[in-house]
Amino acid sequence: MSPVKASTMDANLQHVFGSPVPEMYEAAVGHDASPALARALELRSFLVLAEEQVARVRDRVHADMDPERDMGELSADKLRFDAQWLEAALDACDGYRAALGELLRTMPPPDQQAPSFRMTQLKATAPLPPSAAPVPQRAGAARARRP
Repeated sequence: MSPVKASTMDANLQHVFGSPVPEMYEAAVGHDASPALARALELRSFLVLAEEQVARVRDRVHADMDPERDMGELSADKLRFDAQWLEAALDACDGYRAALGELLRTMPPPDQQAPSFRMTQLKATAPLPPSAAPVPQRAGAARARRP
């Protein structure tokens, strides 16, 4: 199993589901995995990716702004592009954190299973009255449009 990268929501996930994140991923592939767990881990994966993007841009800007670097190498256009990229990645992180937080707040507790519904065939106990209107000869046929 590959190591699981950390996210800023891991503590919340562990609190709600009661197990470490790697164990949650193992449980999510099982036959009886809850849809809430699968959705939470999907959102978490997107969050991890967005947080990696934020870290990459941050590290790139820090490297560009290193005091040891030649100031002639600075590019305002490159820094503007990095600022836009960073803003987009931070917006994505905020969105994924909000969606994951909402899911964790609104889902049923993990120990509470969704109620199972049994489909039963209903039987008529009284005969239906005969139809008052005769069935048209072309029942189900397309009707002509009225002007």
